[in-house]
Amino acid sequence: MSNQIPHDEILSKLKQDKVEFVNMQFSDMHGMAKSITIPVSKFADVLKDGLWFDGSSIEGFTRIFESDMLLQPDLSTYQLIPWQQTPDSNNVRFICDVHLPDGEPYTCDPRYILKKALKEAADADYLFNTGPELEFFLFKKHNEKIIFNSAGIPEPHDYGAYFDVVPDLGYDVRSQMMRTLMKMGVDIEAGHHEVAAGQHEIDFRYDDALITADRVMTLKTAFKNVAESNGLFISFMPKPISGINGSGMHVHQSLFSIKSGDNLFFDDNNDYKLSKLAYSYLAGQMQHVRAMAAILNPLVNSYKRLVPGYEASTYICWAKTNRSALIRIPRYSKGKIKATRMEIRNPDPSANPYLVFAILLKAGLYGIKHNLVPPAPVEEDVFEFDHHELKERGIGTLPGSLADAVKEFNESALIRETLGDEFVDKYVRAKMNEWDDFRISVTDWELKRYLNII
Repeated sequence: MSNQIPHDEILSKLKQDKVEFVNMQFSDMHGMAKSITIPVSKFADVLKDGLWFDGSSIEGFTRIFESDMLLQPDLSTYQLIPWQQTPDSNNVRFICDVHLPDGEPYTCDPRYILKKALKEAADADYLFNTGPELEFFLFKKHNEKIIFNSAGIPEPHDYGAYFDVVPDLGYDVRSQMMRTLMKMGVDIEAGHHEVAAGQHEIDFRYDDALITADRVMTLKTAFKNVAESNGLFISFMPKPISGINGSGMHVHQSLFSIKSGDNLFFDDNNDYKLSKLAYSYLAGQMQHVRAMAAILNPLVNSYKRLVPGYEASTYICWAKTNRSALIRIPRYSKGKIKATRMEIRNPDPSANPYLVFAILLKAGLYGIKHNLVPPAPVEEDVFEFDHHELKERGIGTLPGSLADAVKEFNESALIRETLGDEFVDKYVRAKMNEWDDFRISVTDWELKRYLNII
């Protein structure tokens, strides 16, 4: 972390890299990247005193009469910004932690919330690794505006299909995105076209959850710049086009022992190669997923994706090969013990990664602490089940709307323990305002459905 890197070493590196400006980046409660840029000449003062900013201007932070807050850079996140480089100078980015004027961490800072959960895990000898898979759409633009077709639908950049062998129009853009992330120290695993027209996915290697959350923020910022440079618009909206697949952020998870380095999810004697601890972790997430949905699926639009028939999980069950299940256990390859993991499939890329990983971890730890046991796996296609079969098998469903999700979120003791009462109250207020704005809006669907027949 930042206090492990000597300040004179960082100042020397800034000089060596010909840095002109320093971007101090942090996240608001909704996962939007915020940044303050300072000349490199001011950074020595920041190392000593932090950087003051007006927290009342950031949603979910302080009120107007208590606005002064401090940014403290995490020096381990030093990264040159590829799209802000010239032959004579560079800009650098640090990801920051938010502090109060007295120097204490701000308890509503999403990064702090994740760090707090990770410390609880570390105290029990658990290292939490995550590997998110972010899907996104690329749309055409003209004169800086998104192009919509005659039906009012944004025009995809290409009409490729899943894993197309022939390079699609997005191939070059995906390649640029991968190169940009690799320049920023991200270990890329794969990139490919997704199922829907204009839809893509780029995956990077799993790592400690804090590092991974930082990389999700980096990925979004980097991809927006690459898309812009190609005259395109990128969207991480969960369901931008009706009738086709939406975009998810499947999250692969595992717990390792800090002391031994062993994967604590693995048990060679189990049919699914899962340990008792892994089963309890899984059961904890299944028990709390409805309350977690307001974080994992944080938009009104998120629930347009969570419907049967478009590959997004809506039913609360788990399985090995069944991709309609909420939690999937990827197939074990002999000798690949460290790859044993579970994948939760309902999160979407609009979510704040710090909060997503924090509540996934806390729900899993709850399951371990209480020795929970999950129900039997469901290997059939759950989308084919009728209401009676779902009830008979005890298979629940995710909330059907943001309002339903926020209600369960607000009433969850685990959520309040993880995020804190202050954060939960602010988040609920913001999300119910969002729901009310949607609820009183008259949509195109309503006009087409009712205007001429009533």
